[in-house]
Amino acid sequence: MRKLIASVLTVMMILAIAGCGKTGIESAGNSSDVEVYDNGDGTKYYEGRMGSTMATAWFDFTVNDAYITDEFDGYTPSEGNVFVVVDMTLTNTFNESVDMYTYDFQLQWGDDADDAFEFPIESNEDLIDGQFNGDYTLKIKETKQGYYIFEAPEGNKDFSVSFLEYFDDDSEGNLYFVYFTADEK
Repeated sequence: MRKLIASVLTVMMILAIAGCGKTGIESAGNSSDVEVYDNGDGTKYYEGRMGSTMATAWFDFTVNDAYITDEFDGYTPSEGNVFVVVDMTLTNTFNESVDMYTYDFQLQWGDDADDAFEFPIESNEDLIDGQFNGDYTLKIKETKQGYYIFEAPEGNKDFSVSFLEYFDDDSEGNLYFVYFTADEK
């Protein structure tokens, strides 16, 4: 199931990027440094950087900081991998509570869109200090700050975190990317 979801998201991201027509810079949430591209199908592709606030249909999110490490709170990644720790802030801007899931965000690196992505390490019981739960709820106007922790191959420093709006009727909306360089810590 995870591979199916990942494949669908990857294909959607490739299609979104390939069919984009740049519409310029516009405000997305609290940021004026977010570039917006029209996908030609009624949806948009938003591109920001670390510190940009991305305004989705339900919540705003900001990548505050990110770093690479080979150990986090006593845990180590698989051989040949490192942890990419992404500090994010999320604020519910919707008129209802918003359920969040592990697979809402994904990390990308390199040029090979088919294999160069990963979902956060899921943790519901033995949370690493500050890590977002695998599944949680953002209450109305609630703001949460925490870490999403990903595994990625050693040797990468440039990454992006993405979010694709996915609605109850199985339709897809806007696509959001935040690009950043993660230093070793």
